[in-house]
Amino acid sequence: MTLLWIAFAVLLLPALWLLVSPLRRAAAVGAAQRDFEANDRSADQNLAIYRRRLASLEAALERGDIDRARFEEDRLELERSLLEDTESRGRAPLKPSAAGRLVVPVVMVAVVVASVFWYQHEGAEGDLALLGVRQEVVNHPDGSMAMMIERLEEQAARQPGNPNVWMMLFPLYRDAGRADQAIDALERLIEIEGRHASLLGQLAQIEFFAADRRLTDEVQALVDETLALDSSQPTVLGILGIAAFDRGDYEVAIDNWRRAIAGMDDPASGEALREGIRVAQQRLGVAPEEREQAAAEGPGIHVRVSLDDALADRVDDDAAVFVVARDMEGELPPLAVARLSLGDLPADLVLDDSRAMSSEASLSRVSQARLVVRVSPSGEATPQAGDLFGDREGVPVGSVDGAPVELVIDRVFE
Repeated sequence: MTLLWIAFAVLLLPALWLLVSPLRRAAAVGAAQRDFEANDRSADQNLAIYRRRLASLEAALERGDIDRARFEEDRLELERSLLEDTESRGRAPLKPSAAGRLVVPVVMVAVVVASVFWYQHEGAEGDLALLGVRQEVVNHPDGSMAMMIERLEEQAARQPGNPNVWMMLFPLYRDAGRADQAIDALERLIEIEGRHASLLGQLAQIEFFAADRRLTDEVQALVDETLALDSSQPTVLGILGIAAFDRGDYEVAIDNWRRAIAGMDDPASGEALREGIRVAQQRLGVAPEEREQAAAEGPGIHVRVSLDDALADRVDDDAAVFVVARDMEGELPPLAVARLSLGDLPADLVLDDSRAMSSEASLSRVSQARLVVRVSPSGEATPQAGDLFGDREGVPVGSVDGAPVELVIDRVFE
């Protein structure tokens, strides 16, 4: 933190120098202005012009080109013009070059105070303190989860409006089995950040498990609110799958878990849901491999995904790869979604109804599809600048026994 303030001081030095530099040139500028005013002959020039024009008017009067009335009128106009020019040339006396020097230190202090005040309200000082706490606990010989929670609680008391404090405390409380405090931390985070679908989904999840895996009225209200904001929110879909599994509705559980996997960024959670799907299939009396084979016998697309050699060094091998099939009009949700890692490429896979996000939108409902593949270094399902992608239009949906459709990642998302 000390180094940070030293860096700020170094950055302020150029600004303070710019404030002081005019004072160093004040004497020279004042002397130049006095010299200019002393040698200014514009008034004499205006008077000479007036005399020439007046002489011209008098000559015209003598020749009879104008009458006396016109002469008087033009002469008054010349005098008025001369008076206006003379008046505009009036100058206030120059102030000493040292005048106003006291204002500069005041402005310099104001700049420093305003900068510090702005940073304390808009800067990341609080987040740097959190980073310091994290590093301190990690490097401490006796560092533990309890110590981390204690230090973060101290930070929460100092900066209760910082959402990152509660974002760090919530999973620690949850993993420590302190459900009530985890709920409280998450509610504080929602109060600060707003009622976003991802946060509401996590709140619904922890209240669901705190209620012994029951969809209480409070949990159901959170589920409904979350799905109204995002109908494919994976955390809530996972909850609905667990609830369906517990009541023996295995088909619904499988459907919800598959939709959840399609939107998940966490491979470990996705694998846990896949294991749940395998158990549900066994409860239904259908072997997992038979069920997948049955799904594969339906219409689908056999795809071979590869990466263009020109882009091979842009992303790490552990980057997420999303392969998505969409309807040609772009009016439906994704018809099929698969997730791989860049290190798996080139890879062959089958997109079919088993990879659908919902029964209302699946490959069996269309004859042609648009394939899109995207590499996401951040693992986010939403496209971001810098992602790699490729696509292919008008791919027929049908038998998956033939040669695969080549889908190449060859462009960068801007």
